[in-house]
Amino acid sequence: MHLGQSIVDKLAVNQPLLSVEFFPPKTEEGARQILKTAQAIQEIRPDFISITYGAGGSTRERTLEYGEILHDLFGFEVMPHLTCVGHSKDDIRQILRRIERRGFRNIMTLRGDAPKDNPEMTTGTDGLCHASDLVQFIREECPYFCLGVAGYPEKHPEAKSMEEDLQHLKFKVDQGASFITTQLFYNNDDYFKFVESCRNLGINVPIIPGILPVVSLKQVKRFCAMCGAKIPPMLEAYLEAAKDDEEAQEMIGVEWAHNQISELLGKGVPGVHLYILNRAQSTIDLVQSLKQGRLFPKAATIAAVTTQLA
Repeated sequence: MHLGQSIVDKLAVNQPLLSVEFFPPKTEEGARQILKTAQAIQEIRPDFISITYGAGGSTRERTLEYGEILHDLFGFEVMPHLTCVGHSKDDIRQILRRIERRGFRNIMTLRGDAPKDNPEMTTGTDGLCHASDLVQFIREECPYFCLGVAGYPEKHPEAKSMEEDLQHLKFKVDQGASFITTQLFYNNDDYFKFVESCRNLGINVPIIPGILPVVSLKQVKRFCAMCGAKIPPMLEAYLEAAKDDEEAQEMIGVEWAHNQISELLGKGVPGVHLYILNRAQSTIDLVQSLKQGRLFPKAATIAAVTTQLA
């Protein structure tokens, strides 16, 4: 059995990692898009890529299939997502064996969401009800996998309090998670406070910030509503000033993400995980500017641009 390099081993080099997230396509056009994006993303050389897992395991086959394609065609180190909603322990065993055969070393372990047509499906079977159960089960079955879990700088929408959410996160880590990747956020203070709270609670694994560059105000409102994140008033004002100019909104989003990531890297984060929504160009522009050390215009310049657009 030959497995790829674990993310923890990559982090041990003490160089910030760059990773990007794809989602498996549902249509032929989507299939063409993900391959086109993956080819373009090669230009920025991510340390690894992840590929999501649909609600209720609905993209199980496509997640694994496109994980294999992205690895075989483009040479990416792949971290497939895996959820326990809708799966039995035997289902998980079969998936783990396939992941193992493909040489993937890293798995993002999640509870997962219920499918829209079956909202009552909120757990798996055989006692696999939470991400912590999945982490524990994989640790027992395949201890050589490197397991990531999700963290919410602004609290999981279902948690009653931030304190409760952090306790759940600690339990996931205690069951064997190796690192945390955060949900999207647009105010870095939320991330720094989150990390401090984790450390105070004894959560000492690496915490990788997850960043979603804004493409449009409508889109970011939808995502923030789903995950409980907030849009800073200044960012929302810039995007509203751009009105229906999609190119201007994307430019603002990339600049905001650039400024976020510049500060995060300056304060020593272990890496940055980009939610790219299978889009290439804005991601390439963002990463190239970071690698070249160029800074985007400051907020005052963005405000001047959006004022002109208005």
